[in-house]
Amino acid sequence: MKASRLAAAAAVAGSFVLALSAPAFAHVTVQPENTPAKGGYAVVDFKVPNERDDASTTRLEVSLPTDHPLASVMPQPVDGWTVKVTKSKLAKPMEMHGEKITEAVTKVTWTADDGKGIPAGCFQKFPLSVGALPDDTDELVFKAIQTYSNKEVVRWIEVQQDGQEEPENPAPVLELAAASEDEHSHGSTAAEDTAGKKTGTAAASGDTSSGGSDTTARVLGVVGIVAGVAGVAYGVLAGRRRSNA
Repeated sequence: MKASRLAAAAAVAGSFVLALSAPAFAHVTVQPENTPAKGGYAVVDFKVPNERDDASTTRLEVSLPTDHPLASVMPQPVDGWTVKVTKSKLAKPMEMHGEKITEAVTKVTWTADDGKGIPAGCFQKFPLSVGALPDDTDELVFKAIQTYSNKEVVRWIEVQQDGQEEPENPAPVLELAAASEDEHSHGSTAAEDTAGKKTGTAAASGDTSSGGSDTTARVLGVVGIVAGVAGVAYGVLAGRRRSNA
């Protein structure tokens, strides 16, 4: 009887730890489908989980970085959603493939057509082809605003500060890889072609990919805590058995 109680207590404790850790995974994130190398092109997915049990997500607004503007931004159609691309004039014109660019996409907004959107317990991906990626930064920050059917608004706009804990509503961050020799010599043509092909396909309905190194670290941390709780319970049980003997 005592052994079963200890086992039950360990299971409850483990479940409690997982329950506390679960919200940390429910962020709006940006996940690349191919390597986002500096100076190249990439297809990225904005993954939006629905965190509410009594409302659906009906709108997503993503602001693109203005300090590192992207000259080419193309959304991939998502069934059941209308997308709006907003452009703004650049304070400083930029060049792309020998052409002078005076405006760039600064915001992309997806709105559910039927008002149903993303139901509870589900997520949706919103793909974008972006480029050319800047070569003078290691990451791009995309601020996102998530709207629910009950009019609740969650602003994923807080920027992670070095040496500090993750903010409550972190902004999606895309980490950039170093540019390859091919990208320097060929102007990222291959990456651009890959991005273009991706935008011409239908949006995927499922996701089996990893949420990134940050998510992996959290998962391993949770597993370690649960294992620790189980170990403590086993130690207590073993001690009681020795005392009873």
